[in-house]
Amino acid sequence: MSSYAQLLNALPDLANGLLVTLELTLLAAVTSFGMGHVIWWLRGRSTPMWRGLGHLYVSLMRGVPSIVQLFIVFFSLPLIGLGGKPLLAAVLAIGLNSAAYVAEILRANYRNLPGGQTEASSALGLSAFETWWYVSAPQALRASLPALVNEFTLVVKTTPLASVVAVTELTYAGQLVIARTYEATPVLAIVVAGYLLICWPTLKLARRLESRFNRSRRQ
Repeated sequence: MSSYAQLLNALPDLANGLLVTLELTLLAAVTSFGMGHVIWWLRGRSTPMWRGLGHLYVSLMRGVPSIVQLFIVFFSLPLIGLGGKPLLAAVLAIGLNSAAYVAEILRANYRNLPGGQTEASSALGLSAFETWWYVSAPQALRASLPALVNEFTLVVKTTPLASVVAVTELTYAGQLVIARTYEATPVLAIVVAGYLLICWPTLKLARRLESRFNRSRRQ
């Protein structure tokens, strides 16, 4: 069988790897975004216990290698009856790690917001949570959009770690095809194209949203 025919036969395997990568990325991004907001909210509390808990989470996630976190999650899931779910372990490990960076991105942009808005919200009778939910969070999210998109691309580029717990994502699928066909360069070119296929539309959408936000701010 020719090399060209082997590559054609391997395309379904690479396509399946791309779908797994896309699923892993989206689920990890949702986990990161949701948990990132929780940690950001905890870090902004006046209660030392909650603020310390948020700080501890960020320190642990940023200080421990991602692959170690993945192993911890993978070998801990059987303890709660969720063994044999490598994709779930990868989603949790990648998403929870990214959440620490999302929280710091949001916190940094929140600190740049005008302080008078919080005082005005308090004067209107809004609680601390309502002020955060209706006033602070939307503005911080808008200001954080470029950095959050960059964090999303980092999540995409972290997904190959899932291969160490037997998740056949795009990179691992490419390695399996290379081992079978001995055609490294064309297979890796297809893998690169797959990652660009995920990241490029996101970058374009983020630029469009950012320009729309900037126009609305000037009006």
